[in-house]
Amino acid sequence: MLTRAAEPPGPASVVAKAPADNPTTPDKVALGRLLFWDPILSGNKDVACASCHHPRFGYSDGLPLSVGVNGTGLGTERRFADESHAVPFAKRNSQTIVNAAFNGFDGNSYDPAAAPMFWDLRVRSLESQALEPLKAYEEMRGSAYTADRALDTIVARLREIERYNGLFGQAFGGMQPVTAANVGKALAAFERTIVAMNSPYDRYTRGDLSAMTESQINGMQQFMDAGCANCHSGPMFSDYKLHVLGVPDNRESAASDAGANQRYAFRTPSLRNLAYTAPYMHSGVFQSLNDVLRFYNTSGRGGRGGRGGQFGGRGGAGRGGGLRNPNVSREDLDPLLLQLRLRGRRNDLLAFLDALNDDGFDKTIPPSVPSRLAPGGHIQ
Repeated sequence: MLTRAAEPPGPASVVAKAPADNPTTPDKVALGRLLFWDPILSGNKDVACASCHHPRFGYSDGLPLSVGVNGTGLGTERRFADESHAVPFAKRNSQTIVNAAFNGFDGNSYDPAAAPMFWDLRVRSLESQALEPLKAYEEMRGSAYTADRALDTIVARLREIERYNGLFGQAFGGMQPVTAANVGKALAAFERTIVAMNSPYDRYTRGDLSAMTESQINGMQQFMDAGCANCHSGPMFSDYKLHVLGVPDNRESAASDAGANQRYAFRTPSLRNLAYTAPYMHSGVFQSLNDVLRFYNTSGRGGRGGRGGQFGGRGGAGRGGGLRNPNVSREDLDPLLLQLRLRGRRNDLLAFLDALNDDGFDKTIPPSVPSRLAPGGHIQ
């Protein structure tokens, strides 16, 4: 709920809670930053975590579906280097890592070891999430090795680099500190420092009544009255639960994405920093927030499946407004969607969403990485 009881802490006190077995330390954060930017973690040594989670794009990539393996370029200019090399787009839209450290936070408490991750909630904790792209064929692994060999191969590579051995030793200690578990822990420690909690809304809820405009305040009331806060609740504006909305598939997908439990259910995304993370939804089919609002306003009231076939289109579904995935019947839709009523001035609601933006997150890019590969991979 949007109440003062759920207001976020002030920016000076925003420190993401870490699991008991991975307390955050400066050494871990420094190591995690280097690993995040180092292509040594990918099969062909050409893709880094930062390739698809870049600070210039709010730690996402600006694409409907990410281009990982065999990719070149940055953000919206990124493309497959060799069109004949049949590597698919990533399955889903790249989510930002900004504030991912607070996944599951309801305003009172949360368990970082059980924090819900990914669009389908398939893993828990940043530590576990950080290792999954390293094993995914289209994201970072490619065909250099099999998924079951990915982590062992990466660890072997890291152990061959003297500087990494020293950095892992400083961060974790022990006789053999370079392990897959410690890779995940270092990446998670770094990601817990990428926070943005000083938006106009945050300042307003802390007592600065001049931080939000009249239009933004009106939009906040609309947000609550319309029922948006039923799912986009708490300080992160997400209940982190699965909902069936009938969002169209992306036509670049090789097959229809049935989401969690094969029910077309996907996790509620945070509404923070939307200005930097377009396009939207798990399939990236909506290019603007206007497209998203149009979809919500009509899809629950009888909107039909996409025109011209099964898939909604790479961005085209947004122009279609209330197009609904033809694989999802009205009876399958989440009841909360059917209760949603967007009334009043859409500009006010968009203004409120703009009040949730804060670009004060850390954008540091290391000038080099221990592997001596190009930081970020082939993004130039």
